[in-house]
Amino acid sequence: MDTLIKDYDKILKKHRTLETNDPLDRLMAVVSEAKERIRADPSSTNTSLAALGKSIKTVSHAISDEHKELQSALTKYSKAVDKKFTADAVAPINPYAFDNRQHILRKTIALHYVRQGNFEVGDMFAKEAGLDIPDAIRHQFGEMFEIVAALKENNLEPALQWAKQHSAELEKRSSTLEFKLHRQRVLQFLEAKQTQEAIVYARENFSKFGDRHTREIARLMCSILYMDHLKASPYSDLTTASSADDIQHMFTREFCRLLGLSSESPLYVTLTVGTQALPTIIKLASIMKAKKTEWSQGSEMPVEIALTDDTKFHSVFACPVSKEQASEENPPMMMICGHVVCQESLQKLCRNNSSQRFKCPYCPTESTAALAKKVHF
Repeated sequence: MDTLIKDYDKILKKHRTLETNDPLDRLMAVVSEAKERIRADPSSTNTSLAALGKSIKTVSHAISDEHKELQSALTKYSKAVDKKFTADAVAPINPYAFDNRQHILRKTIALHYVRQGNFEVGDMFAKEAGLDIPDAIRHQFGEMFEIVAALKENNLEPALQWAKQHSAELEKRSSTLEFKLHRQRVLQFLEAKQTQEAIVYARENFSKFGDRHTREIARLMCSILYMDHLKASPYSDLTTASSADDIQHMFTREFCRLLGLSSESPLYVTLTVGTQALPTIIKLASIMKAKKTEWSQGSEMPVEIALTDDTKFHSVFACPVSKEQASEENPPMMMICGHVVCQESLQKLCRNNSSQRFKCPYCPTESTAALAKKVHF
């Protein structure tokens, strides 16, 4: 894999060299030079044109050789990629996955463009797909991108105004966004050597956060003592470059949550998870093909797929009795003792008689299936 990366870097370097030394610019320079010679000495027209022809021919050959070299490198790289990745990525794909569901896929793509701020592309796609994107969604995400753009310029005012307007909703979610925006504003005052303004601002805005953020407020106020060399002080972590980025991500996440949406585009998450899972699924498909077997559980993955933490969203319950993962058809059930098993295991324990008493597999408590309650994770 390292070899492929190195080869790709070489091709990219050659391509950038061609872009920097544009062939048309070189030809235009040769023609302009000949034009100036003719203008300065009209009697040298024939000589200049003959020289121009030779120069154009020389430059053209040089350009052709450069492009041939780039094309040759691309061809070799393409063959190396094909040789490295021999697995058939199409084999495990279900061609009928979106039968009668195309509208869901189209809507997901259109909303992805809107969520990325590509409103014109999203509108064009929606128009061609026959979709209607509500103006309210476009307006809301337009507002979000305006605030994010301001945050990137270290302008906290739009975000602070938004946080104050939604303070009650953020408080219900135990969000720390509003406090961190105020904290960042105080730090801006300190970095600008405006100590008095920082103290006044803190007094006006930190009172409501005293119970939840006492220690953080205390550290922030103590950092004033080191204002002249804050980055070399025990409070240097308050001024890290990542703080501004963290606030941008937190604002985007909270904004989407208040709209009832995930912080990341569903299309992005789906493609990310699919990319992570594809190598395992391709390998499994080749094994099943060799053994002439098929996976019958269409709603479940045949093997466990290791995903990154940022793509894990739901808790998963595996029945301690059957070792099977819970599903909508086989949900987790909690007995009166507090232990949880899947519904199918519960039915086996009570022998399909909801009133028959049975002993819990993990403690001496006796229970009945009728007293068990469905658990939601």
